[in-house]
Parts: sequence; structure tokens; C-alpha cells
Amino acid sequence: MADHEHGSMDYKDQQKTFDGFMSWVTKSVIVILVLLVAMAIFIR
Repeated sequence: MADHEHGSMDYKDQQKTFDGFMSWVTKSVIVILVLLVAMAIFIR
């Protein structure tokens, strides 16, 4: 078996990638909501 010590993995790159992904998703959702509201107001 491999010698693995729990909690010894370097996860900094994974955390950075996840933070970037969540930031992108949040900004995308905000843009989509703004577009939907604008469409509801101005397109009739």
C-alpha cells in the first residue's frame, strides 16, 4: 500500500481553481439575472 498520511496533500492549486470557478459562476448568474430583468422590463 502507498504511504499516505491524512491531511498531507497540497491542495492550494485545487482551492485556487475552485475559487476561480465559483467566482465565474457567481458573475455569470448575476449577468443572466440582469438580462432577464431587463428583458422583462423593456420587451413588451
